[in-house]
Amino acid sequence: MPAQKPLIIYPNTVPGRFIRRLNRFTAEVMIDGRIEIVHVKNTGRLKELLLPDAEVTLQKSGNPSRKTAYDLISVYKPGLEWVNIDSLAPNALMKLQLRAMGYDVVHPEYTYGKSRFDFYMERDGKRHLTEVKGCTLAADSSCLTGNHFFQDLKVGLFPDAPTERGVKHLNELAAAVQEGFECSISFVIQMNGIRRVFPNHETHPAFGEALEKAVRAGVGINYYQCHVEADRIEIIDSIIS
Repeated sequence: MPAQKPLIIYPNTVPGRFIRRLNRFTAEVMIDGRIEIVHVKNTGRLKELLLPDAEVTLQKSGNPSRKTAYDLISVYKPGLEWVNIDSLAPNALMKLQLRAMGYDVVHPEYTYGKSRFDFYMERDGKRHLTEVKGCTLAADSSCLTGNHFFQDLKVGLFPDAPTERGVKHLNELAAAVQEGFECSISFVIQMNGIRRVFPNHETHPAFGEALEKAVRAGVGINYYQCHVEADRIEIIDSIIS
């Protein structure tokens, strides 16, 4: 049986207009002329995306007992078009992607030592660990001082908010390399037209420092480019290191 494409299509979607965020988990959105409180499927700041009157896409829940009837899954941003903000999507896509890449074993949520990594894989007798990070923040490459290769292009930045958990993951991957694992951090870019992600030093310099140390220790950085529409997201290309 051929491997399933790394594609997510959301059924039961409706358009809306963003009003305001109430907290990390909920927001007010105008749907069909009425204000609805909806679930935001991403606890990041998203301040560059969730702007008043932004066009958004919501998925209607089939669970009548839920407090919120809709999930906010994507936002339209001029220059990027649709941006997927579903924080569950990167791992779901990566599970499909890894299977398509021919690994003999793919285990999500794998516990190693005192750590839990997103995926453990085996292929050709080698053990692999990867931690997945979704990227929803874009910037002009001019923010990368001295980097002429990406001039006049947009790049991804991670994280959009401080992440001690992200620093911990990088340190743990570096340690696992010393135990014989092949380790990587995998950025799933939930935006159109962006192929690489750089550390957001302004928001969390410790993450950038940890990433640099992890790379020196032998941790690879993988980038997964996506095509995003209002109701779908698909991995279309990758840069594997």
